[in-house]
Amino acid sequence: MTDPDQATFWNGRYASEGYLFGTQPNAFLAREAYRLAPGSKVLAIADGEGRNSVFLAQHGHDVVATDISEVAIEKARTLASRRGVAVDYRLVDVADWNWPVGAFDAVVGIFIQFAGPALRRRMFAGFCQALKPGGILLLHGYREEQLGYGTGGPPTVENLYNEQVLREAVTGFEIERLASYDAEIEEGTGHSGKSALIDLIARKRFSDVAAAAETATGLNGGQS
Repeated sequence: MTDPDQATFWNGRYASEGYLFGTQPNAFLAREAYRLAPGSKVLAIADGEGRNSVFLAQHGHDVVATDISEVAIEKARTLASRRGVAVDYRLVDVADWNWPVGAFDAVVGIFIQFAGPALRRRMFAGFCQALKPGGILLLHGYREEQLGYGTGGPPTVENLYNEQVLREAVTGFEIERLASYDAEIEEGTGHSGKSALIDLIARKRFSDVAAAAETATGLNGGQS
């Protein structure tokens, strides 16, 4: 069931005529997308107005993109149509979702920092469950130092990342990149200016298959 408060909040944020975070892909994703095998099946979590899912589809990937906001999804569909690509957009509240099992070659999460520690743990378990063995996670967001910049992101430190938090979140994954840095970003009016950023690229080990299957029972309440 979709959280009506969260849905209302994000519908309000996306209600303006323009695109809150612009229509160009996130710089991290554009830089690191070469890691995806051609024609990968990709899950883009909390994709918003579609800038990243459309970019992935334009590069030949089979993309499923979720968001809690109906307004965002409609704008994403418009952007996909304008760019001549197809994306499977789904209205999803990740706090209450039956995560697919072993269905995706990649999971992409760009600035998905609406989640506090408890939800973040469940989301990362969902990422592991959704990835095929050998699948890759591309995660990008703000570090705790972002509170000092005030150029985007949540106002609560609990929702921000640091390297220890991300290492612990992907225990059992093979980390290919974990990097903290500051950079100037211009992503619409939502993200603009000097920002404290962090990248995580991690691959699901083949040995994690059994663990992911056990996690599925807990995430989905025993449903199959």
